[in-house]
Amino acid sequence: MSSDPLHPPLPRIYPLGESAIVVELGDSIDRDVHLAVMSLAAELETRPFPGLIEVVPAFTSLAVYYDPAALVFQKQSSLLLEASIDSPYIRVCQWVREAADRSASLAEGDGKLVTIPVCYGEEYGPDLEYVAILNGLTPEEVIAIHAGRDYLVYMIGFTPAFPYLGGMSKRIAAPRLSTPRLEIPAGSVGIAGEQTGIYSLPTPGGWRLIGRSPLALFRPHEHPPSLIRAGDTVRFQPISSYEYKHWEGRSS
Repeated sequence: MSSDPLHPPLPRIYPLGESAIVVELGDSIDRDVHLAVMSLAAELETRPFPGLIEVVPAFTSLAVYYDPAALVFQKQSSLLLEASIDSPYIRVCQWVREAADRSASLAEGDGKLVTIPVCYGEEYGPDLEYVAILNGLTPEEVIAIHAGRDYLVYMIGFTPAFPYLGGMSKRIAAPRLSTPRLEIPAGSVGIAGEQTGIYSLPTPGGWRLIGRSPLALFRPHEHPPSLIRAGDTVRFQPISSYEYKHWEGRSS
């Protein structure tokens, strides 16, 4: 099979509409792949090409948004060939591949550690007992397992500031609800399959809820507006209902 010069195995690049591309760096949710994604994102943000608008990392890929008009009419960049020879899409692909060649694997610890206080169970985690029974554990054991390790933030999505976390133990995995709840409170900590995450806004959702944090993840008046970013590490800290109620409303 002949190779396509625009779509080598890694990274694999393909268009996303007329003003964005997707860059795939792997085909499985893996820490090394994710670190490569974050490294490429950092390289593009540090050394942007003409017309770059935004870089959005995901589990195994990143989307690169650009302004085609800026590339067509940009006359001074020594990197840009004549518009009649290369389309904006082809030039962006070339720049991204060059950036991928330059970027090294992101070093462990480059992201920040964010500690998230969580009140587990009762009204804050109505599915905690279900998760425990499903896995042959006590609720206390589920809490200890869930809060007993650090989680890599693979991506932010679904809603603003919602972190998808990797590294949860299979011992507390649980399926989504067959019928999603119409509204889940902000701060709710949920499990879906072998993933865990935190609802940043009140939204419908089908994840199994095991606890809730009083900490605001989405902060629209701050920059950046998300407390947690892709590449960070999350650590859950169990707190009591008393601590939760006294935490609400205070500045973080």
